[in-house]
Amino acid sequence: QVQLVESGGGLVQAGGSLRLSCAASGSIFGINVMGWYRQAPGKQRGLVAAITTGGRTNYADSVKGRFTISRDNAENTVYLQMNSLKPEDTGVYYCRGYPDNWGQGTQVTVSS
Repeated sequence: QVQLVESGGGLVQAGGSLRLSCAASGSIFGINVMGWYRQAPGKQRGLVAAITTGGRTNYADSVKGRFTISRDNAENTVYLQMNSLKPEDTGVYYCRGYPDNWGQGTQVTVSS
């Protein structure tokens, strides 16, 4: 399995922006779908955004218009640009390579 390592998490005020990165140890070209998941305290892990090798994207309704997922296959990196952050965006964000590759997660905390 390819190793995925997230970075870019941290503390940000509501309304601010943050960009998460997911760096892969190997090529992600062969992984058709890459995604970002979020696990908030006391809640199950759920999909935030996903992207295919062809650039098709899917977003959770709660982040549409605010978050943008992208992938750079040459750099073996997936990004999540998060704008207009809200306190409810707080959680651990995990990078996923469908179906069985997961990163260790990076904490995002949005203060009100």
